[in-house]
Parts: sequence; C-alpha cells; structure tokens
Amino acid sequence: MSAQSNLAPVIIKRKKKVVGGGHHGGAWKVAYADFVTAMMAFFLLMWLLNATTEQQRKGVADYFSPTVPIARVSGGGDGNFGGDSVFSEMTMPKNGTGASNLHATESVQARGETGMSADGEDANSEKGGGAEMEEAYRKIEEALMGIGGESIVEKDQMKHIVTRVTDEGMIIEIFDLEGLALFEEGSDKPTVVLKDLADVIARVSGLVENDIAIGAHMRAAPVVLADNPVWSLTAERANKMREMLEDRGLARGRFKRQTGHADKSLAVKNPMAVRNNRLEIVLLRSDR
Repeated sequence: MSAQSNLAPVIIKRKKKVVGGGHHGGAWKVAYADFVTAMMAFFLLMWLLNATTEQQRKGVADYFSPTVPIARVSGGGDGNFGGDSVFSEMTMPKNGTGASNLHATESVQARGETGMSADGEDANSEKGGGAEMEEAYRKIEEALMGIGGESIVEKDQMKHIVTRVTDEGMIIEIFDLEGLALFEEGSDKPTVVLKDLADVIARVSGLVENDIAIGAHMRAAPVVLADNPVWSLTAERANKMREMLEDRGLARGRFKRQTGHADKSLAVKNPMAVRNNRLEIVLLRSDR
C-alpha cells in the first residue's frame, strides 16, 4: 500500500453567488392597485361635490340610504279598533289626517285633542274660534278672487293686490306698479288707483269683524339724503289709508295699529324697485 492512501480526502466547497434581487412575488401590485382605486374614488367624490347642486346631492344620498315607506291608512273603528282586529276587512279605515266621515271618533277628528277645555268649555271658543277665522278668511278670498262667482275687484285692480295668511292674521297687500302709483310722488296724497282699491278693501273688510292694523312701506332713495323723509312719510301714508277706510264705513274702533316702516322692510331684493312702495292691511286674528 502506498503512502498516499493514508491521506484524508480533500473536500472543496463552492459558494453560489446570487446576482440580482430575484422574484419576490406580486403582493405589492395588489396593494398599489387598491391605493390607485381609492385615490380615483376620492377625486371623483371631490368632483361630484363641486359639480352638483344641493338637490342632486340629496338625491344621491337618498339613493344609497333607502327608507321603508309607511302607509298613512290604518285599520280600526270607533275608539281603539272598536273591538276588531286591525286586519279586519269589515272595519272602516281611518286616514292619518282625521277620522272617516261615516264612523267618526268621539272627537270628530284624530287631532290629539277633544276640542274641549279642562272645565268642560269648548277650547276653540276660548281661542276665539279658529274655525270661524278660517271661514272669514275664505270669504275674503272668494270676494277678492271671485272664487265660485263674480269678483268685486276689477281686472286692472287685481294686479295691485296680493293676499297671504300669517300667524298675525290675513294680510291684504296693495302695491305700486310701473306708472301706477298709490300715492303722488313724495306725498301722502292718494291717487285714483288707491281710492278705488280703498273701496274694495273697505267692502271685503266689512265681511268680517276682525281688528285691523295698517303698515306703510317705501322704496329706498337712489341717493343718500341728508334729510330723508321716509319715516314720517310712511307714517302719514298709513294714517291716510286709515282715514280713507273710516270714510268708507269701517268703524274707528277696529283700527288697532298703524305703522310707518320707511324703507327697512323690502318686498324685493332691489331696494329702489317700485314694488317696495306698498300698504299692508292686516285683518288681525281674534284668537291672539
């Protein structure tokens, strides 16, 4: 045996060198795509908020938050269902605005109160009769507008009149038109137009017995005046209107207030518009 056979074998280890980063998977692509989608949705939302109106935005919001409709008609008879089931087909239904005419409840209408006061008197009588007030306003509307018959107001006069009902009462508003003023410029002298309108207002006010308040308004002057007469002039015009109505038969005791508002309460945005020259005759509520 030779001497070389007793030597240990030589083992050579070779280290493999990796060049480049290699492949790490595609998870980052998914995260990046989600980020881009979210940014696109964000900018789309910003554009929609800027390009739509309030009504359109509300419509979009309602689309994504639907509500369950609730019918206003419920079953039941006189009293609490009248001993019948709510699903009974033999029971007259009641609308949410009041009882049926055929089978009315004890309080006539489901309005949350019986209409009677604690001491047994009619609550509406204590308040001056709300139903009577509504009936009075209806009569005046019919007389002015000719609802159900002839109107006492000429067609040209109707252009000067608007009416509305507020918490204070019914307001009959008469106002200037271009070339057709109620008073002569800068004075409290009434024109023929106002005299004719006073006849109409006296007639319709005679249909009821409500107290009356009168307010006068003016448009603003085109220039600033050192001595602006609008306060005194509107007060004089309100007083003149009261005198005209008294001359036409309305009792003096019905007039509770006359006010000059100057140019501080506008009917239209333009402070110098002739529409701001107006008189307001208020038939005051008797239950206030």
